[in-house]
Amino acid sequence: MNKSQYPVEGAGLGLRRTLMGPLTDRPPQQVGFYEVAPENWIGVGGSWGKQLRAFAEQNPMICHGLSLSIGSPAPLDETFVQRVKQFLDQHRIRAYSEHLSYCSDDGHLYDLMPIPFTEEAVHHVAQRIRRTQEILERRIAMENVSYYAAPGQEMNEIAFLNAVLEEADCDLLLDVNNIYVNSVNHGYNAEEFLYALPAERVMYFHIAGHYAEADDLLVDTHGADIIDSVWDLLDKAYAHFGVVPTLLERDFNIPPLPELLGEVDRIIACQSKRQQQGDQLHADHA
Repeated sequence: MNKSQYPVEGAGLGLRRTLMGPLTDRPPQQVGFYEVAPENWIGVGGSWGKQLRAFAEQNPMICHGLSLSIGSPAPLDETFVQRVKQFLDQHRIRAYSEHLSYCSDDGHLYDLMPIPFTEEAVHHVAQRIRRTQEILERRIAMENVSYYAAPGQEMNEIAFLNAVLEEADCDLLLDVNNIYVNSVNHGYNAEEFLYALPAERVMYFHIAGHYAEADDLLVDTHGADIIDSVWDLLDKAYAHFGVVPTLLERDFNIPPLPELLGEVDRIIACQSKRQQQGDQLHADHA
């Protein structure tokens, strides 16, 4: 996927209801796109529904889902997928991504559970992704998720992820923080993992903060500032993949908007630096 194929550009921000007022009153020029969870907005009417419609008309929007439960043993909820399609079409959403995990069986678990890294799971998940893309009539991106246990593991995480992307023929939402968190928790090299991902499938990046429970246990909370090691990994990702649209996730302990925009500005600074270096390298070889 080259730059012209990215659905959005620049640095993005996760849209939360608590931010709607400040963002509407003084729209920040540096935010290139916004991301919403469709589950939080499908069927919402009244003043909130009107605000979302107006916001989507004025800003590039993408969706990051929470409850597709792509790895679930239960049948795919095609009724839900149809509702997602209607939402994407209604608001002219530019892209849809989900988690490579599951959160339901007979009931909803309200957590993202790890899919076993097995060949059987690869086929199961890939078939469900293909069916989802058929219903949505568009490609989707699957996110590399954080996980804290690997039940029934037959292959490592990178082999499983790449096998799913290839068999499903879908795109990748590359979460930089999740790579870092998993590398610490499971003892692998974050850069090697990053460089083993298929560049042509990357749709956009996520970056977020996490909580350090212990030196060898990080928890992916999206509730803290991004640490320097994750910023460094983002810079390496730009060096390897090029300047990819990148979204700041903040779901808890949300600070005032100016503080959030400070991290958005840092994303933009990282992108600008790498873009200038890339332009210079191209000029030197012209």
